[in-house]
Amino acid sequence: MKTVRTLATAILLAGLVAAPRGQGLSIETGRYDQLLDLNVRDGLVYYQAIKSSRGSLDEFVGSLAAARIDAASREEQMAFWLNAYNAIVLKTVIDSYPIRGTAPNYPPNSIRQIINAFDRPQRVAGRSLSLDQIEQTILPAYHDARVFLALGRGALGSGRLRSEAFVAARLDQQLAVESTDCISRASCLQVARDENTLKVSTIFAWRRDEFIESFASKAAAVFRTRSPIERAIVAFVEPQLLQVEQEFLRRNQFKLEYMPFDWALNDLTGR
Repeated sequence: MKTVRTLATAILLAGLVAAPRGQGLSIETGRYDQLLDLNVRDGLVYYQAIKSSRGSLDEFVGSLAAARIDAASREEQMAFWLNAYNAIVLKTVIDSYPIRGTAPNYPPNSIRQIINAFDRPQRVAGRSLSLDQIEQTILPAYHDARVFLALGRGALGSGRLRSEAFVAARLDQQLAVESTDCISRASCLQVARDENTLKVSTIFAWRRDEFIESFASKAAAVFRTRSPIERAIVAFVEPQLLQVEQEFLRRNQFKLEYMPFDWALNDLTGR
């Protein structure tokens, strides 16, 4: 757990931005950052604890409506939208927690058991947007596919929710960690040499256009006969693999397989 911060340190690390004369962001993430620090462990969330003391989360989500971001930098805007998405997911879950749904296609405790969880409009930065609209129409404009691995969709199959808010000054580093984390988790990547298969999260299929744009051109020449999404995935994962795994891929005989997405709630309560 983090040590108690001075106000100056909180402003620097937790993303408190004053926005003088209409510049920068007009939203404070300090209390939201503390909430994540207290209640998120290795991507799992103490939803019961957040629900029992939800003031900080409700305050932060409420502040999203009037946030001014048009004059903010690219990194500030990206951090804002990632924080907004993840905070709205947390609120969506605790509003219905404990989740006990009966829809047969999802686990009983899944966020997908909540009606319109990803389609429900929320006032954000002066606009009415759903979670799906943030993912599908806002984030692609920043041309960095790594952001889609940073979305905490309230599920074990999603990117691992961080125990801190995203901040512009460290955004590239934070997204790099999210990418490395994906490579290290079996729910995101499996190099199954015995099956001659590269298995990846279905997130890569959902956001194929963005991953192709960000990574396909970076693939080694040996993969030039592969489809654009295969080249993108290989270029994304290969630099972080073990040498024996890299050699397996460079033989260029593997099959690509998308793994089913695990929609079970990323709930730490009771574990």
